[in-house]
Amino acid sequence: MEIKDEIKNLIKKALKNLNIDSGIDFSVEHPADLKMGDYSSNVAMVLAKKQKSNPRDLAEKIVIQLKSDLEDSKRSDFERVEAQNSFINFYLSSKFFRDNIKKIIKNKNYAKNDLFKGKKVMIEYTQPNPFKPFHIGHLMSNAIGESLSRLFEAGGAKVVRANYQGDIGPHVAKAIYMIMKNPLPTLPLTKGEGKGGGVSEMSISIQAEYIGECYSKGSNLYNTDENAKREIDEINKKIYERSDPKINDIYAWGRKITLEAFEEVYKILGTKFDKYYFESGVAKIGEKIVKAHVSKIFEKSDGAIIFRGEKYDSKLHTRVFLNSQGLPTYETKELGLTMSKFKAGFLSRKLNLSAVVTAVEQAEYMKVVEQVLYLIKPELKGKLKHITHGMMQLVGGKMSSRKGNVITGESLLCDTQKEIIERVKDRNFPEEEKKRISEIVSVAALKYSILKQAIGGNIIFDFEKSISFEGDSGPYLQYSYTRAKSILEKARTENINLATEPPSDINLATEPPSDWEITEVEKMLYRFPEMVLRSAKEYEPHYIANYLIELARAFNTFYGQTKIVDKNDPTSPYKIALTQAFSIVVKNGLFLLGIKVPEKM
Repeated sequence: MEIKDEIKNLIKKALKNLNIDSGIDFSVEHPADLKMGDYSSNVAMVLAKKQKSNPRDLAEKIVIQLKSDLEDSKRSDFERVEAQNSFINFYLSSKFFRDNIKKIIKNKNYAKNDLFKGKKVMIEYTQPNPFKPFHIGHLMSNAIGESLSRLFEAGGAKVVRANYQGDIGPHVAKAIYMIMKNPLPTLPLTKGEGKGGGVSEMSISIQAEYIGECYSKGSNLYNTDENAKREIDEINKKIYERSDPKINDIYAWGRKITLEAFEEVYKILGTKFDKYYFESGVAKIGEKIVKAHVSKIFEKSDGAIIFRGEKYDSKLHTRVFLNSQGLPTYETKELGLTMSKFKAGFLSRKLNLSAVVTAVEQAEYMKVVEQVLYLIKPELKGKLKHITHGMMQLVGGKMSSRKGNVITGESLLCDTQKEIIERVKDRNFPEEEKKRISEIVSVAALKYSILKQAIGGNIIFDFEKSISFEGDSGPYLQYSYTRAKSILEKARTENINLATEPPSDINLATEPPSDWEITEVEKMLYRFPEMVLRSAKEYEPHYIANYLIELARAFNTFYGQTKIVDKNDPTSPYKIALTQAFSIVVKNGLFLLGIKVPEKM
C-alpha cells in the first residue's frame, strides 16, 4: 500500500474515533509548496461544508486525534501533522526518506504495481499504411502506444503489441496509378517479371520514398483530374479482385518494400510488434459480418449497406459499411479486425482489453463501429478502449501525407539525429559510439516532445527546444542520468561505499547524520510509484514525463550546490546512495516512456 493510501486510512480511522461520519470523498495530494508538507488533505473543508461547521476548528480537532493515533501505533514514518488554515498537512520523517532510498536501490521492480495483474491486454498502435509515407502522426501513435504498453506491463499485464496496416484501399490504387505512369527503370511491370522483387540495387529507404511520392502525386490527381480518378477507382477494384497480373506484381513489390522500410523505423524507435493485422486479411471477415446482419442492424441504401447510428444514440451518425460497388469501407474492416483480435488463438479467447491508439480524427467513426460491435457482441462492453491523440505541428502548420510537402517521420528522425551528431562531434568518443548516442538521443527528443503533455491535445514541435541538453527535453533527462552515472563511477574509483550491481545491502555508513536536512531530491524520489500508477490508471504517460523533469531539476540543483564524492566528508556515502537512487528512477521512468539511456553523452 502506498503512503498516500495509508494517510487516507489514517484520516478515516481518526474520523471514526471522533464519531464523525467518514462516508465522504476527500483528497490527499502533494502541496505545490514543499514547505507545506509532503501531503495535504481537504477533509476538514469537505466535512465542514456537510456539517455546517468551522473548517479550521474541525481541522484542529482531527489533527489532535491523528497525533494520538500515530503515537499509539508508534509509527516512525511521520515527523509531524499540522492543521494550517483548513487543510491538514503531513510531514514525512527523515527515516521514511532514508528507507525509501534503500528500497529504490535494493528493489529492481520499484514502482511496479498490480493494477492490471492477471489481465491480457492487446494494444494496437503506429498503423502506417503500405504505399504511404511513415508520417509524423505515426511517430505520435508509436510513442504513445509503446509507453502505454510498458505501463500495462508495469501493472502486471500480459501485453500483446499489435500493428494494423492498410494494405488495400484507395491509397494503394493512387500509388500504383503513378507507379505505372512513371515507373522506376527496373520495376516489374509485366506478368512474371520480378515476382515482387526488382530494383534490388536501390536501398529500401529510397524505394519506399519513391512509392510515397507516387502516392502523394496520385492523391493530388485523384482530387483534380476526373480521368485519373476514374482510372484509380478501376485499379482499386482490380486490387481487391486480384484480376490484373501487372497490378498484382507492382502491388507485391510495393507492399514488401514499404513494410520493410517500416521495420527499419520500428527498430530505431525501440518497438517490436507481436502481432500484425492487415486490411486485406480482415476485410472479408468484416464484410461477412455486415451481410449477416442486414435488416437486423444494417440496411440497404442506394446500392450501399449503411448503419444508422442515430437510431441508437443521438450523438452518433450514419456510416457506410459497404459502398455502392460492394467494397468494404474502413468501418467494415474495423469490425473484422476487432473480431479477429478476440478470436486470436494464442490468447485463448481471454483478451481482457483491446486498446487502440489513433489520431483524434478517427474518434467519431470509431464510436459508430463500437456501437455496432456492442449490438453484435454485447459481451465486448468494457473491453474496448479507444485512445486518441492530437496532431503534431511544426512552424508552418499541419502536415498531411496527401500533399507533396509531406515531412515524413523518417526525415524528422534523420534531421534530429544529424543535429545531435553535430552537438557531440567534439566529444572524445569513437565515431561509431557518437552515431549510436545520436540515435538514442534523437529518439528521446521526439518521444519526450510527444509524451510530455496530455495525449488529446495538439503538439507544437519546437525542434531547437526538443534537442536541447538543458530545460524541458528528453536529452536533458538523458544528460542528467549520465551525469549521475559519472558521479557513481568517480565514487567507485575512489572506493567510497556504493551498493553493487546487483545491489547489496547499503552499509550503515550511508545513513545521513542526525542533522542532515532532507533535500528536494528525496522529497521527489518517493513519488515515482504514484506517478506510474496514475499514468496507468488514466492512460496518460505525461505524468511520468513531467515528474522526471522536476526530479532532474532537483537533482541538478543538488549537484550544483553539493560536493557529492568526498572521502573526507562523512555524508558522502549517503549522497552517493542518493545519486544512485536518482539514476535508477530516471532510467526506469525513461524506460516507461520508451526512451533508452546512453551511459555517457
